Amino acid sequence: MASKPSIPQGTRDFSPAEVSKRQYIIQTIKTNFEKFGFQPIETPSFENSDTLMGKYGEEGDRLIFKILNSGNFFFNKNKIELPESIESLQVNSAETIDLSQRIELNKFTGRISEKALRYDLTVPFARYVVQHQNEIEFPFKRYQIQPVWRADRPQRGRYREFYQCDADVVGSTSLWQEVELVQLYDTVFTSLGLEGVTIKINNRKILSGIAEVIGASDKLIDFTVALDKLDKIGEDGVKKEMIEKGISETALVKVQPLFSFSGTFADKIKQLSELLTSSEEGMKGVEELKFICDNVAVLGLSTATLDLDVTLARGLNYYTGAIFEVAAPKTVSMGSIGGGGRYDDLTGIFGLKNMSGVGISFGLDRIYLVLEELQLFPETVAATSKAIFINYGDKEALYASKAIQKLRQENIKVELYPDNVKVGKQFQYADKRLIPFAVIAGDQEITSNSYALKNLVTGEQVSVDFEGLKNALLS
Repeated sequence: MASKPSIPQGTRDFSPAEVSKRQYIIQTIKTNFEKFGFQPIETPSFENSDTLMGKYGEEGDRLIFKILNSGNFFFNKNKIELPESIESLQVNSAETIDLSQRIELNKFTGRISEKALRYDLTVPFARYVVQHQNEIEFPFKRYQIQPVWRADRPQRGRYREFYQCDADVVGSTSLWQEVELVQLYDTVFTSLGLEGVTIKINNRKILSGIAEVIGASDKLIDFTVALDKLDKIGEDGVKKEMIEKGISETALVKVQPLFSFSGTFADKIKQLSELLTSSEEGMKGVEELKFICDNVAVLGLSTATLDLDVTLARGLNYYTGAIFEVAAPKTVSMGSIGGGGRYDDLTGIFGLKNMSGVGISFGLDRIYLVLEELQLFPETVAATSKAIFINYGDKEALYASKAIQKLRQENIKVELYPDNVKVGKQFQYADKRLIPFAVIAGDQEITSNSYALKNLVTGEQVSVDFEGLKNALLS
């Protein structure tokens, strides 16, 4: 008995209509990337494991899909022996085993898996920059639109395979790049008709300064990872996690103002300045934020709002300056639809020091869900043909095909029904495909060198010559 076909959890098939809508979003993003001077690159779907591991923090590392070495490597006893501590292991998750077993498991994994699916596009980009540094003109502005994979728990808007749409500038420390990236977010979402998004901004130097002021500098990563979960687990949940990670109750009292920051951008900057007076690093972050926000205010945004969110941390270890996250309009219940930030030395992990970069990413899948919910996809975004030519036989099909050939040269999507079957069946097919027009070309039309154009929505039918047909289908 044949097994029932299925796909892995957290992945999806896409219908023609869905693909058309996704391509509309991608094309809009791509057009604006290029308008802002970004150039396209592509990197492999999988990288060497040591390229990815250790770059995303402990939580990120656990979500990396590792690829088993091919062939009989796993089963060849001459090449690899299964450690006894692993052979007897009966658990579902590495989190439930003790430290010695975890070390053995990591060693074993390293011997049977040397490659992994990419977790994001930023680390592969850093690897690309280092590997191709002699061919690149700096500052280098690149964009990349490709799939990434994460062994995450699937839920609405969160998948194990999904596309990222990234734009990064590397080789410049200028804060004008951050100003431009805020404008880029605004331009893309305005082009998509998605008005009212909030571009949240913070700075990792501010978070470092806060950790310094409360005496928890040695717990900076634990502090930021916990803080980044505020919208998911709430203030009490964040405090509980911080205490579990060794951050003192005294430190939490000092950090309390973070949870109640309010007012205008200027108000928040003032409150931050008061909180961080004793931290040189923190005050540097405040100045950077002020520069970005002051200039964005002068230049203006079309439909987005820029907001300072002091609890925004973004859990990735490599951010060092400004950090961004984009929230959908409040009428939609959805997580972030974009994010990014400044990383001062990401390429340093691959041997190229002092190469600062900054970048942002658009969450294609979540943007799709938001546009769908708000019914913002234009009616012109369709996977279907504009018209179908009815097939009455070979002579008529040839006459139709000559017109089809010319129409396609005008970039009009048209097709011929391939079989000479009952006309009713052909119209039924067009109806199910949501094709708006049918073109009838029988003996009468061939004789008069004309076409009968039928509007399948209104039922109206007119006789036209080729120019009339072309103009009608172009409109």
